[in-house]
Order: sequence, then structure tokens, then C-alpha cells
Amino acid sequence: MTVPGPVPHAGSGALFDALMAEVMAGASRFGHREHVYLTWLAVRRYGVAAAIGVVSDGIQRTARYAGAPQKYHATVSRAWVELVGYHAGESGEDDFAAFADHHRALLDKRLLTRFYRPATLASAQAKTGWAEPDLAPFPWRDPEPKGSRHSSP
Repeated sequence: MTVPGPVPHAGSGALFDALMAEVMAGASRFGHREHVYLTWLAVRRYGVAAAIGVVSDGIQRTARYAGAPQKYHATVSRAWVELVGYHAGESGEDDFAAFADHHRALLDKRLLTRFYRPATLASAQAKTGWAEPDLAPFPWRDPEPKGSRHSSP
């Protein structure tokens, strides 16, 4: 794994574009799997905190460019980066296919419904800022002792 380094905010557009080019080199469309792949690459290269900025800024810029700025959702973008980052940190796979195979729940684009009520994600606060999960805590914030659950997302 590459050691995360500081990512200058002004360069996040170029970083996102490079990640997007790498992901799309082997894909015919940018679907959910490719989004997770891009996020996994960003987390591994820059760390979770910087990846939140790179991925969120890139998606927001892409939505604006496509004439659909309303499609950008701040909480959804950050939550996915945090989920991918948590699982990338736990597993340490160097190959995305192995990572995706080991963490199949991440390939379900409805995964956030395990953590959030629809009304919460539909709120203006969630769309433009951050909303904490209100159905279940993220796995790294889980107050239950490890091993008390049968499966983890």
C-alpha cells in the first residue's frame, strides 16, 4: 500500500482526473463498481481524509460539468469514502478485484440504506454537508464488542 501523503486541495481536480482515467482504462462505463474502484485507489494513495476531498470535489465538479449539480450529495460521497477506507484498512488487499471479492457488500449501491433512513439522506443538510448515520453506526463506530454481530458491511 502506498503511504498516504498530503494532497494539495488545488490539485484535487488533476488527482481525480488521473484516478478516473486509470479506472476507465479497463471499463466501458462508469457504474457503481468503478466508483468504488476509484474510491479505493484514492484511499490507498492519499488516505481517507484526503480521499474525501479528492473524490467529493471530483464528483461535484463532474456533476456541474454534466449540467446536473443537484446530483452531487455530500453525505453520500463522504460516507462511501469512509466505508471503502475502513475496509481497505482492515483487509490490505493490493488488488482491487480481490478487495471487491472480499467486500461484496461495497458493490451494493444500496448499502447506505443499512445506515441511513431515506428521509435523512433526502435532507438539505445531508445533501450539502454531513449527516451522521441514524439507523446503525458505521462499523468503526460500532459500540458492540467485536464478534457480537454475524456479518459486517
